[in-house]
Amino acid sequence: MGLTSPVAMPSLSHEALLELFRRRPTLALELAGDALPPLVGEHLQVADSNLSRLVPTERTADLVLLFRERPGRPPRRAVIVEVQLGVDPDKAWAWWWYLVGIHSRHRCPVALVVVAPDAAVAAWARKPLVLGHPGAVLRPVVIGPEAVPVVRDVAQPRAAPELAVMSAIVHGSTVAAEAIGRTVLDAFRDLDDERSRLYTDLAVASLSASARAILEELMANGTYEYQTEFARRWVAEGEARGEARGEARGILAVLSARRLEVPRAIHEKISACSDLATLDRWMVRAVTATTAEEVVDSGDAAPSGGPGGSP
Repeated sequence: MGLTSPVAMPSLSHEALLELFRRRPTLALELAGDALPPLVGEHLQVADSNLSRLVPTERTADLVLLFRERPGRPPRRAVIVEVQLGVDPDKAWAWWWYLVGIHSRHRCPVALVVVAPDAAVAAWARKPLVLGHPGAVLRPVVIGPEAVPVVRDVAQPRAAPELAVMSAIVHGSTVAAEAIGRTVLDAFRDLDDERSRLYTDLAVASLSASARAILEELMANGTYEYQTEFARRWVAEGEARGEARGEARGILAVLSARRLEVPRAIHEKISACSDLATLDRWMVRAVTATTAEEVVDSGDAAPSGGPGGSP
């Protein structure tokens, strides 16, 4: 697989970012800065994030961190980490469930950290959510792109390789992409084989096409083969999502050219669909339909974005 095909960020980065926080749980505290108390003399544990036993419907937070005075003691505090790649009002209200569920289960203070690599999504996530009870307002701690440094010094990824991968994911489409790629490729050679393969795969897959092409030349083999199943799977799904988004835009363009009114709900359903067979059927209908509703009938499913609110 070459490095010249663009990878859809939502498919790769949600699971990739979660994997980084699982492997380096302190990353949430490091990036949150003064918004969260630092880890001082506490034992940190990654906890079960499934809350279905506490609420009537399935609720699973992305990641839950528990802080104990020492192993075996009750938690002193908890932090919920949510990776959010798109604006999703329903997911935002689910955050209340997560806070209440973790607080009820562990009987300790709990905070919500939302990781939003896109600036617009980060701005949306920062908006306060008012429950209605006096004083009950949720203001998530949001880690936006401005909180993630651009790694240029090889000492940075050597000291915190997970932060370096995150830098590639967040800033890999900017003008700094080539510099990030050169830095992480050099630094990751010092890691153990498993982390070196995985982190290199994730960093390379997150860079812009032009930066990947330059790195191919530096590696002198003209192509990059992903070394881990994790990366191969998510890159393949990212490419499929990119194809689906292109076809969805084509359907909307046909409806616009035919001057058919497209209600917001229909527009969102077409844009969110990731099933190519369904999109093919809708494209055929779009050519002859008299209304946008005829294109998307109730008998068609519309599989939509990836986990964590991906568009």
